[in-house]
Amino acid sequence: MPTYSIISARSPPPLLFPPPSPSLLKPPPPTLSFLRRAAVTASPHRLSLTVRSAVAIEKETPENERPETFLRESESSSSSSSASSVRARFERMIREAQDEVCAAIEAADGGGRFREDVWSRPGGGGGISRVLQDGGVWEKAGVNVSVVYGVMPPDAYRAAKGVKDRADDAKPGPVPFFAAGISSVLHPKNPFAPTLHFNYRYFETDAPKDSPGAPRQWWFGGGTDLTPAYIFEEDVKHFHTVQKQACDKFDPSFYPRFKKWCDDYFYIKHRGERRGLGGIFFDDLNDYDQEMLLAFSTECTKSVVSAYIPLIERRKNMPFTEDHKAWQQLRRGRYVEFNLVYDRGTTFGLKTGGRIESILVSLPLTSRWEYNHEGFLAVQECIVGTHHLQRSGVMVKLDFQKAYDQVDWVFLRIDKIRRRFLWSRAGAATQGVHLVCWNFVCERKARGGLGILDLDDLNRALLSKWL
Repeated sequence: MPTYSIISARSPPPLLFPPPSPSLLKPPPPTLSFLRRAAVTASPHRLSLTVRSAVAIEKETPENERPETFLRESESSSSSSSASSVRARFERMIREAQDEVCAAIEAADGGGRFREDVWSRPGGGGGISRVLQDGGVWEKAGVNVSVVYGVMPPDAYRAAKGVKDRADDAKPGPVPFFAAGISSVLHPKNPFAPTLHFNYRYFETDAPKDSPGAPRQWWFGGGTDLTPAYIFEEDVKHFHTVQKQACDKFDPSFYPRFKKWCDDYFYIKHRGERRGLGGIFFDDLNDYDQEMLLAFSTECTKSVVSAYIPLIERRKNMPFTEDHKAWQQLRRGRYVEFNLVYDRGTTFGLKTGGRIESILVSLPLTSRWEYNHEGFLAVQECIVGTHHLQRSGVMVKLDFQKAYDQVDWVFLRIDKIRRRFLWSRAGAATQGVHLVCWNFVCERKARGGLGILDLDDLNRALLSKWL
């Protein structure tokens, strides 16, 4: 069973991979309308080069019905090509997942229904956008799938790959690509109910026209992460346990690796804060068998409902005040900042001329920014059942910097002293074998235990000013 801890909102995480590319903050390539205006003074040769760098995916066309597939006709027909097979199976998986997640959300809402928009592109591809707004439980819930073809500018390719510009890098021309994915952000009304984001995608690039014969590249990416305004430890444990179970079916190293990746990725650098309480995240994943990664992405997508809906059922009807709602709005402001400044998917969509309504569906209906606001972390300790022990909890507000920056190492040092005292033999230089039944030792004397304090419980009590 993994160990779970509340992550400091101020401590910068160790980097597992290089930070997001500075190219993410560069202005987008010039538009075609701008190029037309510049044609009067620009030479034909220079103009043609600029047009190439601004090529993107074609604009969408609304459709009245969902097609059986968004793949191009040559790929949707029976084919022995492994690439076509992966494309077709991934599209089928994300469309089934969209139906399953939307059905679960509508059931939990109790009355709200999704609005559906179907769109396509002349050169092939399209998508289905579904949004539920102002429901009984959900302020805004979006679940989108897309299957798109296009040609992306070099800076969009670098944004998708998360690589930096270097002086010695070759500057390729526009890169033909295929991308399919499911993306969802769910914003509940109740401030005690957490926001969820998940996204799973498959990406392929073909050789640029100026580099014929270059190998086709492919990779998988995605993740599921939780962003509560108020923390319930049992919710965090449940959510991370489901993520770990999905990962362990394929590789025991996946969960710790992708959990750390998630903590590092969803980090708001200009605030010095993490966006939420993590989950799993991976990108550019192609160092395993393609079939295995397809199965892994499928398993992660199917685990979304079981990881999240039980948390909503626990919290959706909890009473709250205007102060609780105001705190939720402030935390959503951080969510908006990350998505618009750092998120690769948002950046890629905007750089390639993607469907704006689908790209920005992740933003909540309402959020809040206050000038020079003092940051507080609200921690909700609810009733917890541990065998025969029932503990009532309290609501406290803790300063971001003071509450969690120092707690972990102090707790570990005190616990180490206690363990050495109880486990070691008297006068022994090395630690002995412990025979301590901690459940019995830490039980109250009135219940037959020894009454030794449980430092984890004591630590939480002190933070909450119970003592």
